[in-house]
Amino acid sequence: MNVTAPQATLDSTLALVTRAREGDRSALELIAARYLDVLTRFAHGRLPPHARGLSDTCDIVQVAITRTLERLDAFDPSFPGALLAYMRRAVLNQIRDEIRRSLRRPPVEALRDDLPDRGVDPLENAVQRDLIERYEAALSQLTLEQQKAIILRLEMNLDYAEIARALGRPTPDAARTFIGRAVEQLSRRLKRSASP
Repeated sequence: MNVTAPQATLDSTLALVTRAREGDRSALELIAARYLDVLTRFAHGRLPPHARGLSDTCDIVQVAITRTLERLDAFDPSFPGALLAYMRRAVLNQIRDEIRRSLRRPPVEALRDDLPDRGVDPLENAVQRDLIERYEAALSQLTLEQQKAIILRLEMNLDYAEIARALGRPTPDAARTFIGRAVEQLSRRLKRSASP
């Protein structure tokens, strides 16, 4: 068994780290190429199925390698195999990050062909827009107090006692009567705007 071969490999990694720290881009590429396969094999099967999204094992390994190489200045290569251990830890951290991200995502379901279209078709959308525009136009023709009363009741769904306080009416019944008359006027204006 040849013990010097692995040591030579580790020593050359140490030399590559030194060159990379000095700004040698080719040393970074050699380090990445050297560890890509071994880290991919290490990471294979470690990401649970529920955490697999757009990222796969190769993506996770490449991100981990890239981040490790960006932080080579903080890395301590004082013992043989330190870079591999450091990169393995980076891969595990990246896997944990993916798992945490997957827990924050809603579950993904495949689209089925039998699902009904819940969207509004263009005709319905146009009719709805027209109704809103007519309502706004008719509402703007009322007095400000009538507008306020209708908005408080129909849009904000306040009860008559709250509306009476807001409008300064003496009783909830007085507010109800006032709102009834305002709605009648609004209705008449809406009918006029609908007729050709």
